This record gives sequence, C-alpha cells and structure tokens, in this order.
Amino acid sequence: MAIQLLPDHLINQIAAGEVVERPASVLKEVLENAMDAGSTVVEVQLEQGGVRRIRVADDGCGIPKDELPLALERHATSKIGSLDDLEHVGTMGFRGEALAAIAAVSRMSITSRADGEPHAWRIDADPRELAPAALNHGSVVDVADLYFNTPARRKFLKSEGTEFAHCDDVFRRVALARPDVALQLSHNGRVSHRLPSGTKEARVRSLLGDDFLAAARLVEAESGLLRLSGYASLPAYSRSNRDAQFFYVNGRFVRDKLVTHAIREAYADILHGSRHPAYVLFLELDPYGVDVNVHPAKIEVRFRDSRAVHQFVYHALTRTLAASGAGGAAATVDSAPQQQDAPVQSGVRYPSPGIQAQPYQSRLAMEPASRAYYDFAASARPDIPTSPRPDEAHPSSVALQPTAIIERDNTPLPAGDLAPPLGYALAQLHGVYILAQNESGLILVDMHAAHERILYERLKTLLDGTPGVQRLLIPAVFGVGQKDMASAEEHAELLARMGFEIGPAGPQELAVRSVPALLARAPVSELVRALLAELRDYPASEVVTARRNELLATMACHGAVRANRSLTIPEMNALLREMEATERADQCNHGRPTWTALSMAELDKLFLRGR
Repeated sequence: MAIQLLPDHLINQIAAGEVVERPASVLKEVLENAMDAGSTVVEVQLEQGGVRRIRVADDGCGIPKDELPLALERHATSKIGSLDDLEHVGTMGFRGEALAAIAAVSRMSITSRADGEPHAWRIDADPRELAPAALNHGSVVDVADLYFNTPARRKFLKSEGTEFAHCDDVFRRVALARPDVALQLSHNGRVSHRLPSGTKEARVRSLLGDDFLAAARLVEAESGLLRLSGYASLPAYSRSNRDAQFFYVNGRFVRDKLVTHAIREAYADILHGSRHPAYVLFLELDPYGVDVNVHPAKIEVRFRDSRAVHQFVYHALTRTLAASGAGGAAATVDSAPQQQDAPVQSGVRYPSPGIQAQPYQSRLAMEPASRAYYDFAASARPDIPTSPRPDEAHPSSVALQPTAIIERDNTPLPAGDLAPPLGYALAQLHGVYILAQNESGLILVDMHAAHERILYERLKTLLDGTPGVQRLLIPAVFGVGQKDMASAEEHAELLARMGFEIGPAGPQELAVRSVPALLARAPVSELVRALLAELRDYPASEVVTARRNELLATMACHGAVRANRSLTIPEMNALLREMEATERADQCNHGRPTWTALSMAELDKLFLRGR
C-alpha cells in the first residue's frame, strides 16, 4: 500500500484503544473534566456496568455554544496553550483527546449551559449538529452503547459486575481527592454512593470505613516545596491485596513504582509476608517538579528529582509509623513526670519502676540500653542480692531499682497523679498476657510480642556499633553439623561484631563464650543455630545489608520472653515502661498488635451496666 493519511474517524478509534480501555476509562475522563470545570455537585448514573450508559451531570462553568463542536475534536482543549503550560499542568485533563476518542466508539452527546447564556445547547457526536436544550446550569455528558461500532473490542469486556466494580474504583479515587465536591453514584437506578461535601476525614470515613480510620495514623509532613498528608494504616489493618492504596500527586491519582517502593520500605520493619498496607496519601509539590505527560491515561508520572521524593515519602511515613500509641511518642513519655507512687487498684499502691526515660537518640546507644534491659528481671527479685557487674560503672548506665513490695495504703492520691499510658500491672493471664490498669480502663499486653519489639529496636544498632557483651560463666557447648562448623569459622569476625564469641569445642561441637547483653537470657544453642543458618544460606554482605533486619528479628524472637514464663509485678511494670519508651511498640516484628485497650465504657457494656 502507498503511504496515505488516515481518516480522522479511524485515527480517533485508534486513539480510543489507548484512552478508552473499558467503561471505567470513560468515567475517569468525564469525571476529571467535571472537576476541572469547578463543579460542586456531580451525579453519575451507570447502566449495565457502564457498557449500556454512562451519564455524568455537573454544575460547573459549562461550555459555550461556539465551543461545543470543538470539544469533540482531537487535540482541542482549554487547559493548555503553550509548552510552559504543559510543563506545569494544574488540571486533571490537558491532552484534548479523551472526548474525541470516546465519541469515536460510542453514541455520545453533550448538553451544556455556560454561565450567562439564556439556555443550554446539545450536540451529538454523530451527526455533529447543535440544538437547543433544557438545562439549569453546568454540563451533562451522556455516553451510550460503548463499542457498538467495534464489536471485537466489546467482546473483551468482562461481566456487568466486574465492569461496575472498575467504575466504582474510579469514582472512589476521584471522590477521595475532592472532598469539597458532593458526588453521587447510581447503578441501574440504585444509589451506591451518596457523598456530601465535607472534610477529608469525613470522605475517607465514608469510603474506607471507621475500621480504617481507627487503625490509621494521621500523616502530616512538610519539607521545602514537598508536603505529604493523609492517613496510613497500622499493620493490624494490613490487606491481602492493594485495593485500599490511594496515592495522589497534586490531586491526581497515580501509580508510581518509585513511590510504591518508598512506602513499602517504610512498612518493611513492621509489615512482613505477603500483606499490603492501606493508605490514602496526598503529595503536593511544585508542578514543575513532576511530569504528568507520560501516558495517555495520565496515571503514571515522572519526578524531576525522584530521589528527593522517594526519601521524603519514606522518612515521613517512617516517622509517623514509629510513634508508639503506648506512649503517643517517645517525647511524651520523656516529658511525663516520674511518679513515686501510682494507683493500681483501690487501696493498693505500687512503687513506680525506677527507670528514667531518656530521649530517643540517647536510648539508641547499645551499652546503657542493653544493661538496663538485662537487669530488669534480676533487679525485680529482692531475695536475690544483685551486685553491679564491672561494665556497669559507666555513668550513663540506666538501672532498674529493686522493687517488689506491695504496700496497702488507703491514703487518697494527690490530684493530677496520673498513671502512665499503659498503666500498672495487675496480673499475668495463663503465662501469656499481662493485665494492666490505666486511667481509662483495662490494658492487655502480649508479653512475648511486646518484648520481641523492644529487643528488636535495641538490636538494630548492633551491627553499627560496639554491642554490650555478656560473658557466660559456663560456656554453652552443643553439637552442630559440618556446615555450621564451617559457617562459624568463616564468619567469626562478623559474629564477634554482633557480640558472639564462638569457637570450636570438638570435631562437631561449638562453644559459645559470650552473647549480646540483650540476649543474655535467651536459649543460646537455639539462637546460634538460627543465626548460623542465616549466614549459611545467604552471603554475609547480604545478611548485613538487605537481610539485616530479618536477621535481627530472628534474634529478637529467640531472645524474647516465652509463653508460660512467670513474671513478677515489677517485671511486668518494667516491660510496660519499656513499651512506652520504644518506637513501633504497638506491633511486633511480624505486624501483629502487641497490646489492646478496653475502656470502662466498653467493659460496662459487657455487663449491661447503666441499663
């Protein structure tokens, strides 16, 4: 065939292959146009999943009569006029292709009344003739019989329910971005969503539910020209798929690999396995800093300084998720006055543990942290005299004072003498849970999960500095295979940096002479075998970098207190105080919650009190 120009109608049908993938694509383009028109109320009506009809009515500025024919032409738009406009697009649409592509594969009509005109005008895609119409204000875009003239494309559409689900996703994305606009979605005459205009929180609650907001943290971060806001869920609300992930750049819903990686990295320390976080996040930046002209669907973007955006999103989410609900934040615990006596139950007073909360940065120091936690169990038993070890002479040492006397005192507490956020321990349940009382009600703590998180946060600095080491009075000797013997010899230097002194004790035996102080009470043989397995299966460099946190999580799991371990009241109180001063203490290393609360109102409901 000779080279020839394609007819306009065929060009539009080809473009429709990129822009109009399914009914949801049509709804997206028309809804975004309604948002660009300054609408305050938008009504969407669908029939048969959008295949039979998509009707979008808005109260925006409308289209003047003379411009209606141009609206159906390719590359005709009112949103950009120069390259400079294209480089800092502030509207949702700008390419001028969508309406022409939609008109090429459907029976479409536009009815619009611009501000100041005596009545509305209507234009059909075929034939393109103007006719007077009745409409109060705004525009109505009616798209019927999608793909009626391209039956091959229509065969690729899914069932009515599936196509409506995709349309519902598009509606939710636009609705979350514009809480100031009232929207309604109906399908086959039945209303699915009726969303009044309001706050961002109310819109998120309407579309994602109370459960999401109850398990989400408010994100507010700003740095230079970058600003991140929205909500990010805690690991307890993790999902098996990505259906609750909404990320917006300057109000535009996008899917960007760079941003997705930053968010995943922020959750990597608290969310494991195949679970996915839920979030609604809004990134605002200078329009010059992002290129939205990447794909006709406008769902992909490119950042001019991608590394800066990645680091900003990562650190903003990390800081938000690191704050512990047990104490609000480390600073909250630090600023709280140290109580000498605190209420536990009527007529009973427990002396408060003598641990002094330190600022977060200083608590990351391995030496005082390891000494403090190593001593909390031993110092809680007054019948066993405790003498300081040689390495405890450091002035920054944090020691827990022995305290196990429970005094019965009916003297009322002074006003303002409040218990800490997690309160004080009452008892231990089945050797697994700690029951505590605070000002609001009852606190239940999974002691193994909580201890595991505390150890893990302290062990994070193990490979970066000199760890506190506890020498064993009697070396732990146990049998191993040839591979473990070889791994222990090959990685002796790395193990020493981590606080393990391991050497051969026989042809197939290893002797452990020292362990990290934080893990002094852990089952040594079980811990070392797990560590050697990691070093055997993965290169040492990968263990130290990519698999570093997984390795430390394994060590923390083996070092944490086990079920059926009996703890004294002071031991339980010490654990609660450590939780309040530890970041990410709300969940263990596997993303499960470490504690929950039952308020007095919730307890009263269980027993029908007040009814």
